[in-house]
Amino acid sequence: MSGDRLAEARALLADAPVLDGHNDLPWALREQVGYDLDRLDIAGDTSGRLHTDLARLRAGGVGGQFWSVYVAAEYAGERAVSACLEQIDAVDALLARYPDALRRALTADDVVAARAEGRVASLMGAEGGHSIANSLGTLRGLYRLGVRYMTLTHNSTIDWADSATDAPRHDGLSAFGEEVVREMNRLGMLVDLSHVAPATMRDALRVSEAPVLFSHSSARAVCDHPRNIPDDVLAALPGNGGVAMATFVPQFVLPGAAEWTAGAREHLREHGLGALDTTPAAMRALAEYEERRPRPRATVATVADHLDHMREVAGVDHLGLGGDYDGTAYLPDGLEDVAGYPRLVAELLERRWSAADIAKLTWHNALRVLRDAEAVARDVSARRGPSFATIERLDGRPAGA
Repeated sequence: MSGDRLAEARALLADAPVLDGHNDLPWALREQVGYDLDRLDIAGDTSGRLHTDLARLRAGGVGGQFWSVYVAAEYAGERAVSACLEQIDAVDALLARYPDALRRALTADDVVAARAEGRVASLMGAEGGHSIANSLGTLRGLYRLGVRYMTLTHNSTIDWADSATDAPRHDGLSAFGEEVVREMNRLGMLVDLSHVAPATMRDALRVSEAPVLFSHSSARAVCDHPRNIPDDVLAALPGNGGVAMATFVPQFVLPGAAEWTAGAREHLREHGLGALDTTPAAMRALAEYEERRPRPRATVATVADHLDHMREVAGVDHLGLGGDYDGTAYLPDGLEDVAGYPRLVAELLERRWSAADIAKLTWHNALRVLRDAEAVARDVSARRGPSFATIERLDGRPAGA
């Protein structure tokens, strides 16, 4: 990749920076230092411990970030709600500690204002519908605290929605799950369909009046992993107005990497570590495993292959980027941290993507979806008030049954 291409990429990102769909920094801070920012200060160089710090965000041309307020799938009920609140509190702490670099964003206008000030627009997305504990009141509470998307499931099927990586129980969304989507539309909270089963994707597209989001998912036709998006769903995005944000996670983008990852996770479990653990102890254990079994390596071109396919099926107006930094142990060569986005843009320039199309990918599409969701919320909230439905009434069974 030539220096001229990288310079051109950086110039493009100065004009249309990355509005990224998913970064797990809050959970990484929880796992590594219990949210103590004195012990892990992102104003300094956190290389070797995190994928994200302020200098690397600037180097990567990141102008906006959805910070994931993720909760582990094994959490349930009040424990899940409390953990989500702690994650939100961690984002609040980051915003308070670094006001010159980060600005809270609740609306599309806030995102634009942050960019004009040279700060990273900071939004929040709740990863996993278990975080609301089957309560629409809790959903509304998360919205009031600043959450602007919710991923309907994480890795496990929940009481009202099927996950892509667990046994189905509802053939998509239950009746209560459909009501969750409708209430999210009324609030202006984006419906995030990463992690959900294809049947859940299709149900949400049928029910949602607002554009949906895939905050960090790639193309299943390019890499046949259940976390990716089937072509029929990609083809439906123009009719909905939604955006699919390609992720960089190797096992989701590179055929063969999923098998290696499964073995690596089993190695972590044998050492008493969590399958999704990225703490220093986990990374040492993974390095031991990699010495015995070399890791298949994705590259910048691997991700670009997904974007080329997604563009062909969904159209360039329905694409974005969701790197999943600090939520995965490994990343493609050239995209090892948040400073890597210019290398991906340079690769797309080599593939003859136009400057206008790249600007849609990095910035304009995600911003449009935010605006459109806000417009739908104004319309829907003028027609109906809050829903007080319960899972017991709509699904005819107690939660968890």
